[in-house]
Amino acid sequence: MNKTNTNTTTNKTDRLISRITTMIAAIVVVCLGIWGINTLLQHWKFEETNDAQIDEYINPVVAKVTGYIEEIRYEENQEVKKGDTLIIIDNSEYAAQQQEAEASLLNARAQVTVLESNVTTSAQTARVYESQIAAAKAKLVNQEQEYDRYKKLYDVESATKQQLEKVETALAVARSDYKTARDAYQASLAKINDAKVQQSALNAEIKRREAVVTKNDLNVSYTIITAPYNGKMGRRTIQPRQLVQAGQVLAYIVDWEAGKWVVANFKETQIRHMNIGETARIVVDAFPGKKLTGKIESLSAATGSRFSLLPPDNATGNFVKIAQRIPVRIRLNGTPEELKQLSAGMNVNVSVAKERQ
Repeated sequence: MNKTNTNTTTNKTDRLISRITTMIAAIVVVCLGIWGINTLLQHWKFEETNDAQIDEYINPVVAKVTGYIEEIRYEENQEVKKGDTLIIIDNSEYAAQQQEAEASLLNARAQVTVLESNVTTSAQTARVYESQIAAAKAKLVNQEQEYDRYKKLYDVESATKQQLEKVETALAVARSDYKTARDAYQASLAKINDAKVQQSALNAEIKRREAVVTKNDLNVSYTIITAPYNGKMGRRTIQPRQLVQAGQVLAYIVDWEAGKWVVANFKETQIRHMNIGETARIVVDAFPGKKLTGKIESLSAATGSRFSLLPPDNATGNFVKIAQRIPVRIRLNGTPEELKQLSAGMNVNVSVAKERQ
């Protein structure tokens, strides 16, 4: 009797286990079927790739002048606003050059004032000589008339030769005085012209010195390095009192104003369904529950391998056919605040709907 009850209990347990196992297997098969169908539909409707990363502009902050770093006003990974002071370079040498250039400019302008005064003085002198010319000419005309009278008197023996010679000498003196007055007048005009030529040359020199002052002003301003736009600083590799050279990279800043985008490397067999302006769905590995969208901005003009340092050459004889990748640039939708958590280099999964005719 006990043996019969035991067998009955065992059979019931086996049947129960068998039912549970069958149910679990059925559920697994159904789940696998749903997953398989969903995967097939996904591949049917979308082109997908996980060879994609977030990208944004990371620009260098470069020193425009040579000097010692006086102060550093940022820390690694610090958020900065446009115009924030990042680095101050010692400007003692450039400030001295600026003062020297300003003093030279003031000296040149003072020389212009002196030349203008010389032009005025020479003009007044020329007017005096012009008056003397008129007086000398009147005297010369009078002496010429006097000489003509005495010459006629001498010819009729009404005047002596001594009187004629005396009048002739006076005429020669009058002519000399007239010529001297005219030469002096011309000399004074030449001085005016010389002063004006010097003034023109000095005006050109003033412009040159003004350019030097502007250049020195710029050099002084370059000693204060500010953030060119809103962004986030990268790694800090400089220290105070360090000597930096013009053109040296001092830091890197991530540009938040330019936005963020995704570079998705699709296979060459996938891009036939893609068009500029088409919407893409994006899932970031770091935030799997956060789904983003974007617009296709452009497709690369060549495969990624063609832009590499050593492009492959299939004519060498080592040809192995490999599906090439075409970089596709996708602009992320959203405000800077919404995309703030995303960093350049993060891996993402991208899917683009196929357009079927």
